[in-house]
Amino acid sequence: MKELYEKYKRLLFKLAYQLTGSVTDAEDVVQDVFLKLVDVPPEKLTEPKAYLCKMVTNRCRDLYKSARRKREQYYGEWLPEPLHNLNEDAMEGVVRDDLLSYAMLVLLEKLSPTERVIFVLREALGFEYREIAELVEKSEVNCRKLLSRAHAKMGMNPDQLVASEGSAPEHVHQFLNALKQGNLQQILSILDQEVVLVADGGGKVLAAAEPIPTRERVAQFLLGPFRQATTIEGIHFEVIGVNGQPAFRIRSEEGIHSVGIFHVENQQIRNIYLVRNPDKLQHFGE
Repeated sequence: MKELYEKYKRLLFKLAYQLTGSVTDAEDVVQDVFLKLVDVPPEKLTEPKAYLCKMVTNRCRDLYKSARRKREQYYGEWLPEPLHNLNEDAMEGVVRDDLLSYAMLVLLEKLSPTERVIFVLREALGFEYREIAELVEKSEVNCRKLLSRAHAKMGMNPDQLVASEGSAPEHVHQFLNALKQGNLQQILSILDQEVVLVADGGGKVLAAAEPIPTRERVAQFLLGPFRQATTIEGIHFEVIGVNGQPAFRIRSEEGIHSVGIFHVENQQIRNIYLVRNPDKLQHFGE
C-alpha cells in the first residue's frame, strides 16, 4: 500500500485538482481513495494506475454534483483555487508539464463532468484514448468526439496547444510597478484592449461581483486601491509561482489579501484573475 501511495500520489493529486479546481478537495480525494484501497481485493489491482485513476475520477464526479449546487448559490464569480508552486506538503510539489494553465482551469468550468475528465486525462496527463475509454466506460470514438466537443465549448481549435501563453515575470513586475506609480499610460499599454478581470471574494471579502471588461475599466478598477495599498504600512506585493507561472500575492501582517494570476496573449495581458476568497488562499502561508 505504501509503495502504491508513493508511486501514484502525485499523479492522482494532479488529476483530482484539475477535475475539482480545489487543492483542498484534491488532497481529500487522494487520502479517501487510499483509505478505501485497504478493502480492495488484490486481484483488482493488477493494473493499479487505471484502478486508482478510476477511483479518483468517480470520487471527483460525486464532488462535482454537490459543488455545482454550491456554486449556484455562490456570491459573485467563482474561480478555481490557485495552486502555490511552493506547496510541498502532502503532494511534495507538482510537475508543471502535467498541469493546465490557470486560464485553462477557468475554461474547464464550461464542460460537463465527462468532457472535463477526458480533457484532463488527454491534454494534461497525456493518457492514450484506450486508457481514457476504459476509465470513463465509453468507446474510443466517443471519447474523441467528447474531446472535440470540449475544445469547441472552450473556444479552442482542435489543433491548438493547450499550453496557453502564461505570464512571464517581467509582465507581473511591470504591471505591479505601473500600478504602484499610478502610471495609467503604462498600465493601458500592458493590457489587451479586450482584457477581462474576474475577481472571486466568495461573499466574504470585497470583490467585483461581475467580470470587468476593457482595459480602461480594468485600469480604473485597480489603480485606486493598489496605489492606496502602497501607502499602508505592512502591505507587501510579491511575485510568486502559481500553477506553474508567475503571479502576485498581496499580504500584510493579518495574512494573505489577494492572489492575482495573468493570462497573456501576444505579449499583452488578456485576463486577470483576482482570488480574494480567504478559503481559497489557505495554502499560501503568511
